[in-house]
Amino acid sequence: MIFLSVGLINNNIRLNAVGMDAATLTYDTLRFGEFEDFPETSEPVWILGKEFNALTERDDILSDVTSRLWFTYRKNFPPIGGTGPTSDTGWGCMLRCGQMILGEALVCRHLGRDWRWVRDQPQRDEYISILNAFLDKKDSYYSLHQIAQMGVGEGKPIGQWYGPNTVAQVLKKLTVFDSWSRLAVHVAMDNTVVMEEIKRLCMPWLDYGGAACAETQGGMPKHNGCLEGACALAEEETTLWKPLVLLIPLRLGLSDINKAYIETLKQCFQLPQCLGVIGGKPNSAHYFIGYVGDELIYLDPHTTQPAVEPCEDSQVPDHTYHSQHPPCRMHICEIDPSIAVGFFCRTEDDFDDWCMRIRKLSHTRGGLPMFELVDRQPSHFASSVDVLNLTTDFSDRLERFFDSEDEEFEILSL
Repeated sequence: MIFLSVGLINNNIRLNAVGMDAATLTYDTLRFGEFEDFPETSEPVWILGKEFNALTERDDILSDVTSRLWFTYRKNFPPIGGTGPTSDTGWGCMLRCGQMILGEALVCRHLGRDWRWVRDQPQRDEYISILNAFLDKKDSYYSLHQIAQMGVGEGKPIGQWYGPNTVAQVLKKLTVFDSWSRLAVHVAMDNTVVMEEIKRLCMPWLDYGGAACAETQGGMPKHNGCLEGACALAEEETTLWKPLVLLIPLRLGLSDINKAYIETLKQCFQLPQCLGVIGGKPNSAHYFIGYVGDELIYLDPHTTQPAVEPCEDSQVPDHTYHSQHPPCRMHICEIDPSIAVGFFCRTEDDFDDWCMRIRKLSHTRGGLPMFELVDRQPSHFASSVDVLNLTTDFSDRLERFFDSEDEEFEILSL
């Protein structure tokens, strides 16, 4: 058997050359090469709102990380738009990070934060429906195809690298069509979260006389392209509060992160509502899920794998959607200052609890608040601004503000 030694990876990890067609490690993966064992440290490990002990709960940490959905580059999928790319290698990393943060929201929505994935074990129908929503084909709600084509409306041609703000805006648009999850997605702009706006979004009856959502016409909808086995939600569950996905695009410095924000960013991973952070560094977008000490823990999309097709029984071969090696880590000072932070609030009580925690954080010493939480829209905000319907000129300037690092990214050949 032939092996390829990779000296950049700790512990001399060796990759089976026979399997290189199944999973291609890109330059970024080899360069950062952080498939090392998790550190033995007495410092707490925080992953998406849960605290672990690295000395006594190593297996629990790895199980939690492995259970997160891991979306990577894919190849040999149907051409985007019928004639476009059949692989997103070199340009789709931020799109994949967007899929991961939304995938985490769907897991929390339908399976719960404590759900765990076990390889080669029967999976719940809700889990299969979630995976179907991300398959690389045009009729999956959150596929690369849908994100890339919806991004055209945000001024991003297919094949161009996205910044965190663009991904957040596109995800907001796509969730409108997901009648199964019935999420309310709010993208908070200008570093400001307005509580009144969110409550009106999540409780439509406040504005529309008690009608939280329109009745589904024509019978039960087809859930994420997979009706059979999908767990229909009780109508009363989403009448009083539509589960909230809150995405906050931020810029925490000019070319480097302002160190005054570091402790505040770390504290976000301690919140039980945390969905993680999408961002990275030039040439590498990552999905950050936690931290230990001064290192961020993240999932890396820079591995190219073949596109997946469902089996005849509608089951999805799912082992390539879960990272089964120790998570990657990088020093927090290396993160690019342009990020988007995500939170999930299943109920109004969850949102109220999040607001209380954010306000407490804003009064603690050791760091600057990353964003402002206000009860009502400030007077200096333009009234009734719809970010999704901005003029092209203003939208371009807004994108350059949040994603000024875009020009530093190199688009690799497909």
